Amino acid sequence: MAKAIHTMIRVLDEARSIDFYTRAFGLEVAQRLDFETFTLVYLSNADAPFEVELTVNKGRAEPYALGDGYGHLAVSVADLDSEHDRLGALGLNPKKIVEFSRDGSLIARFFFIEDPDGYKVEVLQRGGRFQ
Repeated sequence: MAKAIHTMIRVLDEARSIDFYTRAFGLEVAQRLDFETFTLVYLSNADAPFEVELTVNKGRAEPYALGDGYGHLAVSVADLDSEHDRLGALGLNPKKIVEFSRDGSLIARFFFIEDPDGYKVEVLQRGGRFQ
């Protein structure tokens, strides 16, 4: 059986991205591997074994084209309202909180935030299938 272990995103500025993921989600550098033409930085925290891998291609000056397909990373939090307030106070500009329902039943409460490279991160209220 396969087990999801990380997702990879390409970033322009290693320090700026690490700062964002540390301040926003408490992710810390678990490992940094430097190669001649690129650097890999694995970010994680004690709450989950899943990691975010930042790939920094050396010499890259232009932002990556994220395309028009809709994709995102998702994290869950115990108190969505407090996290929204905290991220706003940090100047990280979380979008508005949304309540997603079907047939009168609440499926999820969430908001989105963007990292320095424009990747979207969905922040969900922990509960139901979103643990």
